[in-house]
Amino acid sequence: MATAAVPAREAANVMEKIVSLAKRRGFFFQSSEIYGGIQGIWDFGPPGVALRNNIKRAWWRSMVELRDDVVGIDAGIIMNPRVWVASGHVQNFTDPLVECKKCHQRFRADQVSGPRHEADGGELTEARQFNLMFKTFIGPAEDSSTQVYLRPETAQGIFVNFANILNSSHMRPPFGIAQIGKAFRNEITPGNSIFRLREFEQMELEYFVPPADELKWLEYWKEQRLNWYLGLGIKREHLRLRAHDKDELAHYARGAFDVEYEFPFGWSELEGIAARGDYDHQKASGRDLSYFDDIVRERYLPHVVEPSGGVDRAMLTLMLDAYHEEEVRGEQRVVLKFHHSVAPIQVAILPLSRKEPLITTAQKVEHELRPYFRTEYDDTQSIGKRYRRQDEIGTPFAVTIDFETDKDQSATIRSRDAMTQIRVPLAQLRPKLQELFA
Repeated sequence: MATAAVPAREAANVMEKIVSLAKRRGFFFQSSEIYGGIQGIWDFGPPGVALRNNIKRAWWRSMVELRDDVVGIDAGIIMNPRVWVASGHVQNFTDPLVECKKCHQRFRADQVSGPRHEADGGELTEARQFNLMFKTFIGPAEDSSTQVYLRPETAQGIFVNFANILNSSHMRPPFGIAQIGKAFRNEITPGNSIFRLREFEQMELEYFVPPADELKWLEYWKEQRLNWYLGLGIKREHLRLRAHDKDELAHYARGAFDVEYEFPFGWSELEGIAARGDYDHQKASGRDLSYFDDIVRERYLPHVVEPSGGVDRAMLTLMLDAYHEEEVRGEQRVVLKFHHSVAPIQVAILPLSRKEPLITTAQKVEHELRPYFRTEYDDTQSIGKRYRRQDEIGTPFAVTIDFETDKDQSATIRSRDAMTQIRVPLAQLRPKLQELFA
């Protein structure tokens, strides 16, 4: 029997444990690790990719496919640089930077205290503004006329396509345009594993509304987004909605909320929901981006409510929230108790040995279940070690094909959480598993 779990909130060094587990089981690795790595960029292995895809699939299903007022877009990562001038990113997308004169390490000014570097006593320079956008060039020449930027957010690709979507889809406000895609920020001090990255993936919605309705829709979307995270199985006591104070609002925002999660390093932003007023590009582009409402006979520039979250932070949050340590028959068990909707593998099929007919039967069962669940076949190592591996990648159920299977045409379903086992006829495996997931 298992003793009570040690929640992630109370486990010592849980961030270090998550990073160790992530590497051991293939969720994520430091990018370019064999060459010493590169700070702020991570690579994702097989279960990590599966978890991320499940997060994105759940978001797209909820935000686009199940709604009749939202459509999708996939805009380019590199845009005309005038976009970033008009949006204010070239001028204002900055962090204050200080440098240690002794070791030449650089830090965000708001993350140091005092005039000297605590580690070596070196004097810190005066703070200067550092633009967070990555620069590159288009074409063979490298000069100011060919300089472009990697996008630091996905929102602008939506805004500059507003008229295109409006004219081609015949949507009318209130309606939204959704996008999932990579963004890049040259963070001075990335850290906390995959929490703060230089290359990351956003899930972003721009919801266009009549100006008078902006704050009403802000209230609507903040509740929708909180409930979405709860639906992924994240515990309610680890989530909260925090309203932005007036002094932390962006210059364009009339109001904003953060969905925050209680990370091991404290409460921090998981997703932002902002009422950001009218968008940036009508004046700068010289294009008419207004909307004429032919019902009320009124023309206006829509205002925007923006829920914006990150795939990486959602992934880290799910891993932290699912992380448990338990003692089972005198041994420690580590388990990720993912909700089955996001678990990288839902059903593992495990032959008790590599002998026939176990292997042939197990492979047949896996192929039969594969169209209905995310499955994995594994015949390596002892059955106990395979159970532990499946626990650590968060697989809810394992189907074991044993030496009795050929005689009684049945298999054992093992539950990750309850650690119970039930015997089920092979012909009933699919309906029984569907019942358990329901």
